[in-house]
Amino acid sequence: MSTMTDTLPEGVQVSPLRAFSDNYIWCIHNEEQVVVVDPGDADPVLDFLTERDLKLAAILVTHHHHDHTGGVTKLASLRPDIPVIGPQGGHIRGITQSVQEGDKTVIEALDLEFTVIEVPGHTLDHIAFYGHNILLCGDTLFNGGCGRLFEGTAEQMLNSLDKLKHLPGDTTVYCAHEYTTANLEFAAAVEPENSAIKEYQSVVKTLREDDEPTVPCALSLQFDINPFMRTQEDIIARRAAHKSDEPLTDEVSVFAAIRQWKDNF
Repeated sequence: MSTMTDTLPEGVQVSPLRAFSDNYIWCIHNEEQVVVVDPGDADPVLDFLTERDLKLAAILVTHHHHDHTGGVTKLASLRPDIPVIGPQGGHIRGITQSVQEGDKTVIEALDLEFTVIEVPGHTLDHIAFYGHNILLCGDTLFNGGCGRLFEGTAEQMLNSLDKLKHLPGDTTVYCAHEYTTANLEFAAAVEPENSAIKEYQSVVKTLREDDEPTVPCALSLQFDINPFMRTQEDIIARRAAHKSDEPLTDEVSVFAAIRQWKDNF
């Protein structure tokens, strides 16, 4: 195993598989092996393996929701030694290696190494994998948005997003859903004068008209267009306070207000 590089090893690429109505299952692969991220449905993965004559090297799981884990057991049955790497806590059937904040995940077959980042908020067990200048973040950060708070608190999610803010701006973000169009509609409602949002809406409109994914995306883009990554901005605080009709005294309350706004948007 070589030292982790700033880019994916030569010959390794990331391909999206579509699942359900708007999920992406990410496949990190070369011409022989593949690592699958959040396989909610086994069938698209099995088709991908067959079409390209690939062997499954490992499964990475970010959190316990069924649309991210539903295919794990079937895929793991392909052979008994496939590592299934995910969060601790016992929520996910089939995990063979539980990981937590700061752990290193090494997949020797593809010369990959990821650092685990705990990002509770959407769920309490949510983790992300970071390495080779890519971020596999499940349902924590979306292009233009963030995950709903099903289990965690606004403070937890804000802290999780703050962790991701500290990664290099040129990090490529691989999130798990095609939510960008709706996210940008909300972002434009929060910041109607933000020209970066308007310009990017045009880009996304063209992509979606051609049935192309809007992810992955650059982390730096989120600093300009994603209200949940911009809660420190005065304009966001003012708009959130106006919408909630109450004074918001800190960044957590601003985040909570815009998350509630988005939930009902």
